[in-house]
Amino acid sequence: MTDIELRTEIEQLRSALNNYNYQYYVLDNPSVPDSEYDRLFQRLSIFEQKNPALICSDSPTQRVGAKPLDGFTQVKHEMSMLSLDNAFRDEDLAVFDKRLRARLDDDSVIKYACEPKLDGAAVSLLYQDGLLVRGATRGDGSTGEDITSNVRTIGSIPLKLIGTGYPSTLEVRGEIYMPLKGFDLLNEAALASGEKPFVNPRNAAAGSLRQLDPQLTAKRPLEFCCYSVGLVKGGELPTSHSQILELLAQWGLKINSESKPVIGIDACIEYYEQLLKRRNTLGYDIDGIVYKVDDIELQQELGFVSRAPRWAIARKFPAQEEMTVLEAIEFQVGRTGAITPVARLKPVFVGGVTVSNATLHNFDEIQRLDVRAGDTVIVRRAGDVIPQVSQVIIDKRPDNTKLVLMPTCCPVCGSPASRVQGEAVTRCEGGLFCQAQQSEAIKHYASRKAMDIDGLGDKLVEQLVKEKLIASVADLYSLDKQQLVQLERLGEKSVDKLLAAIEKSKLTTLSRFIYALGAREVGEATARSLANHFCELPGIMQASFESLIEVDDVGPIVAQHIVNFFSTEHNVEVIEKLLAADVQWPLIAKPDASQLPLLGQIFVVTGKLERISRNDAKLQLQTLGAKVAGSVSAKTTTLVAGPGAGSKLVRAQELGVNTIDEDQLLALLEADQ
Repeated sequence: MTDIELRTEIEQLRSALNNYNYQYYVLDNPSVPDSEYDRLFQRLSIFEQKNPALICSDSPTQRVGAKPLDGFTQVKHEMSMLSLDNAFRDEDLAVFDKRLRARLDDDSVIKYACEPKLDGAAVSLLYQDGLLVRGATRGDGSTGEDITSNVRTIGSIPLKLIGTGYPSTLEVRGEIYMPLKGFDLLNEAALASGEKPFVNPRNAAAGSLRQLDPQLTAKRPLEFCCYSVGLVKGGELPTSHSQILELLAQWGLKINSESKPVIGIDACIEYYEQLLKRRNTLGYDIDGIVYKVDDIELQQELGFVSRAPRWAIARKFPAQEEMTVLEAIEFQVGRTGAITPVARLKPVFVGGVTVSNATLHNFDEIQRLDVRAGDTVIVRRAGDVIPQVSQVIIDKRPDNTKLVLMPTCCPVCGSPASRVQGEAVTRCEGGLFCQAQQSEAIKHYASRKAMDIDGLGDKLVEQLVKEKLIASVADLYSLDKQQLVQLERLGEKSVDKLLAAIEKSKLTTLSRFIYALGAREVGEATARSLANHFCELPGIMQASFESLIEVDDVGPIVAQHIVNFFSTEHNVEVIEKLLAADVQWPLIAKPDASQLPLLGQIFVVTGKLERISRNDAKLQLQTLGAKVAGSVSAKTTTLVAGPGAGSKLVRAQELGVNTIDEDQLLALLEADQ
């Protein structure tokens, strides 16, 4: 390749990559897959490594190339980056509009540019002849910090403007922020590595920009959105603010898609109301709306006061974060037995409502925040999301606070509370007895795959619990007709059918009964495995952890749940009441090996089966002694593959696992009956 050909190739690669960056980061409309972008990027990197003299500052490869800084240098803004006056009510906006028209001595309706007020960090980007030469923070408005190396790592900031016609000197101003999805992923990674998470996206964005090592900034999911221009030399811009933004977008800079010009202050108020409703669907934090007179000539005529332009104002949304005192920490028990800490707060107005309670999620969150009764805390509420304590103000902590201890007993029923290793939630073990769980326990017990009590739907269960006619599943068998006919919307025929269904449920199977009890993570298959393995209820109730993990479908976590469930005194009391009510099942004769021709074999069923459901196939295989797994491994004996079998079939073929189709499966089941 000649020198001219090399330079041409490099320039074409840079142009293509810059265009793909623009489509991906600014237009949010990628035109090529990541693999194609990576291929071109790698090709350009190789060319530049072999020809370092041809590397230029606007090359896509140079976004993350700077060495860590010893510190930030100061930048003097040639045009001050001013703040904005605030409005908090419709009346404030009306006064603002009236004041502008009086100053202009014109009763005409003013055209305003409306923009979401992004909650991030304000920055200035300086372009010379289309090349990015400097990035700076707002600082105090007059002097900021040089963060050029860091802003170059942000994909939505073009290193070189696209198109033509831009001024020789162009200062673009905007906000660097962190989208909510990226913020959540960043905090998840921080917690996984034992690091302290960020409090909110605004702090995360500001902290990311002040990293002395640009490669750390590059790892943060930052975005840039421009909202105005500052210094402009060697060229002219349109005569309206909204047209300037449109031109900036043509030059490769990202603008907010929600921005739009409107006529008159009433339209400004309508814009505010509409965006307030959609605030929590945008994917990024905004804390209000910015209104600017759209006409640049009118802006210049209106001028500035000492710290703010007269022609712009920010209408603030209700605050999503406020500071208050956490007066107590209490523990609530949910319908599934989860014990959740709740912060009782000194009432505070946040997110448009008065908040007196906030979630602390789980005990890990209490420890992470080191939150205690008496602390001053920051409470966050976004939209309809349950308010949460996001930060403790340690400097305001009283001297007499005490560490919070997780309860070892359920605060509702007194049953033991436990937390399985590896899980975040502590749970009450009194599932059959606990008042907080009674409705869910009864609904599960009566469900079709459990005791199959026809006519006992969810609403009726809740009505029976509310009227205090039943407090546990055992009470179902003591209900009488006289009690039930008095209930609203329950006629005599319905009562007769319900009582008949309850009576019918007394005769069941051991596996259905075990499943109906609702021990954590004991599903139908596990209940069936327990019944087939132990053959009797006492054997299951008295089984040790070691004997349980020998059962198919029972791993260490499920085994511990089973031990906890049957060692809880209240649960045992309810089971004894059920047996006393004459709930029974046929005896299970323990089969010998000759009755289990598939004992020791591991099957996997995948794909679509036409003449037998996958669930029935699984049940019949288990009846013959086989274990049915969900994934293929070297231990798999046979894969049953119906039409549409995918990765499991490929994996089985790689491992040399015996594979059969539906016809062969049915022949196998019939032969072994």
